[in-house]
Amino acid sequence: MKNLKYLYISLGILAFTACNDPEDVDINPVEMAEDLPVLTAGSADFSNYVSLGNSLTAGFTDGALFQASQNLSLPNLLSQKFSLAGGGSFTQPLTNDNIGGLALAGTRIQNPRLVFYGGDEETSAGPVPLRFFGDVTVTTDIALNNPTGPFNNLGVPGAKSFHLLAPGYGNIANVQLGLANPYFVRMTGSTPDISVLQMAVSQAPSFFSLWIGNNDVLGYATTGGDGTNPITPVSGAPGQGFDGSYGALIATLTAGGAQGVVANIPNVTDVPHFTTVPHNPLDPTNPDFGGQIATLNGIFGQLNQVYEFLGVPERSIKFSETQASEVVIRDETLTDLSAQIAGVLSASPTFPAFVESFGLPAQAAPLVAGLLGSTYGQTREATAADLFVLPSASVIGTVNLESVGALMAAGLPQALAGQFSVEGISLPLADKWVLIPSEQEEIAVATAAFNQIIAATASQAGLALVDANTLLNQLANGGITSGEFTLTSSLVTGSAFSLDGIHPTARGYALLANEFMKAIDATYGSNFEASGNLLNVGDYPTNYSPALQ
Repeated sequence: MKNLKYLYISLGILAFTACNDPEDVDINPVEMAEDLPVLTAGSADFSNYVSLGNSLTAGFTDGALFQASQNLSLPNLLSQKFSLAGGGSFTQPLTNDNIGGLALAGTRIQNPRLVFYGGDEETSAGPVPLRFFGDVTVTTDIALNNPTGPFNNLGVPGAKSFHLLAPGYGNIANVQLGLANPYFVRMTGSTPDISVLQMAVSQAPSFFSLWIGNNDVLGYATTGGDGTNPITPVSGAPGQGFDGSYGALIATLTAGGAQGVVANIPNVTDVPHFTTVPHNPLDPTNPDFGGQIATLNGIFGQLNQVYEFLGVPERSIKFSETQASEVVIRDETLTDLSAQIAGVLSASPTFPAFVESFGLPAQAAPLVAGLLGSTYGQTREATAADLFVLPSASVIGTVNLESVGALMAAGLPQALAGQFSVEGISLPLADKWVLIPSEQEEIAVATAAFNQIIAATASQAGLALVDANTLLNQLANGGITSGEFTLTSSLVTGSAFSLDGIHPTARGYALLANEFMKAIDATYGSNFEASGNLLNVGDYPTNYSPALQ
């Protein structure tokens, strides 16, 4: 059995039209009725607007922050409309260019934006970081060229609710300790230990927007629920639990009489980052996989007999020669049968001959039994109820070199170690690549609790509330029509989500800006919608060309 190469998983997203220049965008001006009312702010005071949040308010798209995306960020779009109703200037911490990524004293710490190149097998398989002729140089350096504030857009990619309260979160000395955020370092200037909240209130905003909490669950989701990025506790003091942190944010922001609009948290598992990679991507017509199916089924046939003997036949693994097969995953909720599997195999009189079929001596039977037990003790085939993170598309079918090294250290020859180290096929996919149903339930429970806190806090403070959760649900279930355009949650082709599968496109941000203005209308008596001042989403691009610099 030869080593399996990368299995090119068709995501159905390779063909799409670039919309970076004005002539690329299908603009259909709408004739405004002559009797539309004049725009009014109602009781809202937009004279000094400050926005707080995370990547969704910073303008993050295609896996990065860059000038074009920042200029079309949600709060910048809002500020342009606010300026027509008494709003003032709006300053953002712009990056140096449209490359994206960050550097620290010349060393890259965040990658450039994602793009599709197309045209060759290597790069057309999915989104890849920007490059030109060779690798690109990231020029936005947090140690060398930070902009000067104050800034109205205080969206900090990666920030959780409690991070907005944390002193030192923007201190460059804390970055390599994991205690600071490099994006916030760009904003703090001569006050490195100021918190995001302190920076906001120091500007005495008359109106604010706050969209925070997504990362309090998203970090857990994007790491497959493997425990390296836990969900924020629902209850706890400010800086520790979500309720205490969110309450402190709203109380401080409104203490001086500021008005505002907040948004709740969408169900993050509905975004294309988790819905694009299928649970059954293994194509028997792919020669790198199809030619190995008979051998693989022979190997797993031995293991399936053990599963049957141990009373867990549902864990059996078999690949189809006629239709797409499920990947093999590790499910930590299953009873660990490693010792039992090893014991049954070691006791089998036919197992030494099976071991010899791999070119190993019969004396290696106990070693192989132990390795098979430890590898497949908590293994099953994936089901449609499992969700796979988008980066798993470039991992499934590749050889895990770390596994190869470990198996060689245990005594297997390199070729055999490689054969048993193919991700999702002979090597179960690790927890970080998949969200199993129990992990999805944890996310759903936390999201519901966070949203209850957001709604109650906003109501008590008299703030406008945007139901982003319902909006995403609509995108995921049929889409949303705005003007002549329908947006869905499909990756790229749905127009709402960018190449990273999490952050909106510029068109998606325009859709969100309209929802924010509608919520403001309902709470403060403004009339952005009635006066015809909502954004035409068709005026905004859905992707950026690799040539954009």
